[in-house]
Amino acid sequence: GRSIGGAPDGEHREDDPTRRIDAPKVNKTHPPRFPAGPRTSFRDAAPRPAAPVAPRASPPRPGRGVSEVAALDWRDVDLEARRARVLGKGQKWRLVALGVILIDYLLPDTGRNVVTGTDEVYSAAQLQRRVNRAMKVAGVDGTFHSLRHRYGTLAYQATLDLVAVGRQMGHSSPVTTVIYAAASDDTADIIAEAVAR
Repeated sequence: GRSIGGAPDGEHREDDPTRRIDAPKVNKTHPPRFPAGPRTSFRDAAPRPAAPVAPRASPPRPGRGVSEVAALDWRDVDLEARRARVLGKGQKWRLVALGVILIDYLLPDTGRNVVTGTDEVYSAAQLQRRVNRAMKVAGVDGTFHSLRHRYGTLAYQATLDLVAVGRQMGHSSPVTTVIYAAASDDTADIIAEAVAR
């Protein structure tokens, strides 16, 4: 792609390509806290339509956009490698790591859509409404989108690797991922120790 001054596309303003886009302001607060063990109460509180949708419609930390989750098919899940092949923005495929607990939560493999267990595929809006409703019924103060932010924040805190977290979340630039790298006292201590060596 075209670049200006050595910077990748997307880092300059469209109205004035000689000016860079300012980095987003980083929220210094921690991600919203969810009650201990939301997975069980979340599953139990999910609305139960005729098809067995609710138990699979609400993974604890999706980390992917709602449209990616809604479209996920079992043919794109490699249980042995614990990877899912998801189609993201720009119609680009990427591999996303899945935790053992999440895989256990999603099973059994129906060979169809992961969320519905059938050939039916929810739209992103349908899935988001169902998950948000189930969270509210379960007493969880959050939304599908806040789960994504929680995933990004926890992933960054565990790895301190913006590039890896951004890749898992489908971000095209680390600038998008930087919101999850809110400074913390722990990070400040790590920096202080590292530079003192």
